[in-house]
Amino acid sequence: MPAQPRPADLFASALPGSPELLRSVFRQHAAGVAVITAADGDRPVGFTATSLNSVSAEPPLLSFTTGTSSSSWPALRDCDHLGVHILGEHQKELAGLFARSGADRFGPGTGWSRGPHGVPLLDGVLAWLVCRVVARVPAGEHRVIIAEAVLGDPAGQGRPLLYHQGRFNALRD
Repeated sequence: MPAQPRPADLFASALPGSPELLRSVFRQHAAGVAVITAADGDRPVGFTATSLNSVSAEPPLLSFTTGTSSSSWPALRDCDHLGVHILGEHQKELAGLFARSGADRFGPGTGWSRGPHGVPLLDGVLAWLVCRVVARVPAGEHRVIIAEAVLGDPAGQGRPLLYHQGRFNALRD
């Protein structure tokens, strides 16, 4: 069926492509909240991510993006394995901590332990994975990290934390 003609005023508020347009559109997109962790030598690093995606079930691949100017990038650039943690609605403060530049993310208030391959694993999350990095794809000032799940646990308790309109939110029925 051919596309139906649209009234001219339907596109009157359309804006040209720009960083501001992309940010504005994605503020309308609710996303799950994850924390990505890695080891930088003996030092744990991590950050909050809302760009987590399932890529393939066979093999079990996922992806996320990170900026090359982020403090976590050197560790992610060099690591073989990393951790992916799905946060629950009870973890707004943890999401904010890992999103804040210059914060002591693995300080006394953060429960975590070293997991397989030295990956820092956070306590109390809804689910976690240890993944092997298989690709780092350049994408503007970011890199798309593609990783294969090698071990994990989906058995955490609670409901997922969401990110929408620049804020962490709980899921409503």
